[in-house]
Amino acid sequence: MDDDKPITEQAMETITTAVEATKDAAVTAVKKVKKAARKVAKKVAPKKAAKKKAKKATKKASKKTAKKAAKKSAKKATKKSAKKAAKKAAKSKKKARKAKR
Repeated sequence: MDDDKPITEQAMETITTAVEATKDAAVTAVKKVKKAARKVAKKVAPKKAAKKKAKKATKKASKKTAKKAAKKSAKKATKKSAKKAAKKAAKSKKKARKAKR
């Protein structure tokens, strides 16, 4: 300690030095924690992203299959109705021929 400086000034210098040291230590600690958190996030995030992608893919696939099934059933229905209409027309033609005789 300096005998030339007043006690208050010496105390202020000591406190300032302590505050700066604490601040530096806190900044370093925060940096380390952030770095560790990033590492953990990198390890965890890809798994979550993969799960999301898989979920999206299954949703897409289910939508596609539903659309395809709907299209197929619509096609089948139109084919059936066309067949029925053709059969009806043939029957009505036969009936008309018989009626002419």
